[in-house]
Amino acid sequence: MTQPVIEPRRKGRSGTQTMLIPSLEMVSEAIAAVPPGRAGDLGTVRTSLAARYGADACCPVTVQRHLRTIAEQVVAGDGTIPFWRVTDPDRPNSARLAGGVEFIRARQAAER
Repeated sequence: MTQPVIEPRRKGRSGTQTMLIPSLEMVSEAIAAVPPGRAGDLGTVRTSLAARYGADACCPVTVQRHLRTIAEQVVAGDGTIPFWRVTDPDRPNSARLAGGVEFIRARQAAER
């Protein structure tokens, strides 16, 4: 398992928080843990990752980048992580993922 990278970040004027910079493996495992037919979201994935590794927060930019990579792998036939379980097809970011909105909707419908 990849060791977590946790960095201190400024929060507000005088505070700091610890920010988990997750690996692709960490994000993949968290997404794969969402049961079939359940709709999750990336916010929940980030919250659970931060809690699991003892950080205050999880980097949303890194998680989004990993989601794009996971989607590309699945659409190319090189991956099996069910990224559609944490993707809302009505959100603008969904159109930017490999396969697009129709791919996501079709996979979600197949699991219902």
